[in-house]
Amino acid sequence: MIMSLFRRRTNLNRRIVDSAYTSIVTAARNPVFYADWGVPDTPLGRYESVGLHMILFLYRTRGLEGAAEGLSQDVLDEFFKDVDHSIRELGVGDPSVPKRMKKLARMFYGRMGNYWKALDQGDAEALGEAIARNIAPETPDAVDRVSMAGYMIRAADGLKQIPDAELLTGVIRFPEPVAHAEG
Repeated sequence: MIMSLFRRRTNLNRRIVDSAYTSIVTAARNPVFYADWGVPDTPLGRYESVGLHMILFLYRTRGLEGAAEGLSQDVLDEFFKDVDHSIRELGVGDPSVPKRMKKLARMFYGRMGNYWKALDQGDAEALGEAIARNIAPETPDAVDRVSMAGYMIRAADGLKQIPDAELLTGVIRFPEPVAHAEG
């Protein structure tokens, strides 16, 4: 009896984490990012897009405590498990995976700091510069930094509108990307 109650709770938590993470990945896969805004349609470009959306989710949940903090950590763990799995699918051998994961984690947290700082300051220009520099370091001018920054600002504002209780059910909504979004 007690074990069945625990299992049900675990399954419920798993569904909530899966729902939240699926929303992040679905938003990141929107073709507009790749076809119109210059995000490279490569494994690294897709990592950058999912990472950007993950950073927006963490921006929404920062400072929350209790169950929301736990959800935030669980979704972040799911992101890194997915990255690990993707690295392995690309054929990286087991001995090299931890080194790659450390590098990708450093990249992620570096971007998070830059993006959060620009979002906190409402600085769309700095946000756009950081996005372009991170998403396409060899060709930053190919990235539509105005649209990307506007999207991030709209997404951060929209995520703030989701009540904590709704967020705890795994509901995350991102705006539809539109070219040259106002920010």
